[in-house]
Amino acid sequence: MKKILAIALILAVAGAAFAQAPKDGFYFAEQTEFSKSGWRYQAVLEVKGGKIVSANWNGVNNLGLADKKTVAKAGQYGMAKVAKQGEWDVQAARVEAELVKVGDVSKIAVKADGKTDAISGVSITVKEFLDLVPKALAAGPVAKGSYKKDGWFYAKDAAFDRSGYAATALITIVNGRIVGAVSNAVHKDGGDSKYVRAVKGTYKMNAKQGEWNVQSEKMAAALVKAQEVSKIAVKADGKTDAISGVSVTVGEFFKIAAEALKAAQ
Repeated sequence: MKKILAIALILAVAGAAFAQAPKDGFYFAEQTEFSKSGWRYQAVLEVKGGKIVSANWNGVNNLGLADKKTVAKAGQYGMAKVAKQGEWDVQAARVEAELVKVGDVSKIAVKADGKTDAISGVSITVKEFLDLVPKALAAGPVAKGSYKKDGWFYAKDAAFDRSGYAATALITIVNGRIVGAVSNAVHKDGGDSKYVRAVKGTYKMNAKQGEWNVQSEKMAAALVKAQEVSKIAVKADGKTDAISGVSVTVGEFFKIAAEALKAAQ
């Protein structure tokens, strides 16, 4: 009997520890891949007193554009034309508010198609965001960084290079720290971004280190690791020896990334 009670006590303590409220701070998680439409969702949470007090659902893309909320607010996403409930950013705000209200994703019923009837005025798919919330909390608080502003920072080079591309940078900052970055470029004639062309196989770089999109991801990861553009040595020819597996010219991306980050300093 004593052994049974002891085991029960251990399980109770373990369960209490597992259910312990998250520490105060900012939390972040993002999807690992871009969707077919070109978006990769992110979730940013703020916890105070063990409760979620604010939530931010947004998306970065491989299209060479700004973040999804900025694109939607500018009327460039196009959902408002077909959805009575409003543009994507408007509906996303309702989902965020509901999460803060109920405090737990398990309290928001999601249907098999990823949508929900539990939030008034929301017709968009919500599963992607709700799946990211527990991942963000499990990852722990984001350590404080050196940047003064949080958010999504985008910049595009004003000039096109000889190949007709203008570099773009889309950087995510949480708690003053760079937590995500997208290196890309748009073409002067429009159409797919450099990243998308590389994925489709129409860019045709054929480098031993991988196609342009593969190397682009390594450039972005290097910036997240370094936190500052100045910490990544770029040679006179625009290339670098500082990032393993990268043979492409990186100077354009890091130059435009520095421009984007000016707004966060």
